[in-house]
Amino acid sequence: MLCDRTMVEQVLLNLARNAMQAMDEAGVAQPSLLLQARATGTADDTGRWLEFSVTDVGPGIAEDVKAQLFTPFFTTKAEGMGPGLSLCRTVVEQHGGALAFEPNRPRGTIFRFTLPAHTPSS
Repeated sequence: MLCDRTMVEQVLLNLARNAMQAMDEAGVAQPSLLLQARATGTADDTGRWLEFSVTDVGPGIAEDVKAQLFTPFFTTKAEGMGPGLSLCRTVVEQHGGALAFEPNRPRGTIFRFTLPAHTPSS
């Protein structure tokens, strides 16, 4: 399966924007945002994945927010519309991947998503 490049770019942009806003709102003295992509899985065609990650050093995600994070129209932002993370998850899942998050120790959050790797036919 080939991905819709524009939609995947929008996922990365939304995750990066959320991370930058979280660090800004928390007044992080030395904000840091790391975007990475790497191949994972096995060498055969059945298990190759691309993993993308967006890592920040913001305040992290509050426990009471974690369960609702991907709920459509849920937002923690005063001016937010709320579909961002829900749409990100939908786009990734429609491409056969998964989107998840975890704490970045000692501070911040890591969002990761996977997409199946496409191997061109010979």
